[in-house]
Amino acid sequence: MALMEIVTFPDPSLRLKAKPVKKFDKELQTLIDDMFETMRAEPGVGLAAPQIGQSLRLIVIEYAEEPETEDAPQPKPKRYVLVNPEIVQSSEEMVEGMEGCLSVPGLIGKVDRHEALTVKALTRHGKPQKVKADGWMARIIQHELDHLDGILYIDRASEIYEPVPEDETVEITE
Repeated sequence: MALMEIVTFPDPSLRLKAKPVKKFDKELQTLIDDMFETMRAEPGVGLAAPQIGQSLRLIVIEYAEEPETEDAPQPKPKRYVLVNPEIVQSSEEMVEGMEGCLSVPGLIGKVDRHEALTVKALTRHGKPQKVKADGWMARIIQHELDHLDGILYIDRASEIYEPVPEDETVEITE
């Protein structure tokens, strides 16, 4: 496996619509494994192929639900590979949340997303699958699907910020 370079804004390739995956060969399997490795190294929870310079409708996600209680063990993360994904159903309810992006380093923003959705896609081996998601997982999927259409979260954000490190105290004077 190999780490791949993340393409960052304002690179024009991030604005292109990705092409459907047609071949489920060894090359695709290697790309998927490399995407997981790159995503973890950054660290991120999702990565779309255009973010590593590949015009393919392919996303990988590794996500763990929050533990039921504070002292409960952290659930093991689940890995998702969505090839040629498309949203087939989404909730009317929209939820505002904070997002960041490996391709837009140093910024975060408030973005409205559907609270729940259903996606149909192919697995890494070309088998049909449906994924139902809500909450944070639904947000991750929508964020990554946008990358496949050349859309960045900053295009949808109502507000954009430079995050302040938690250990940095901000003093306000008048």
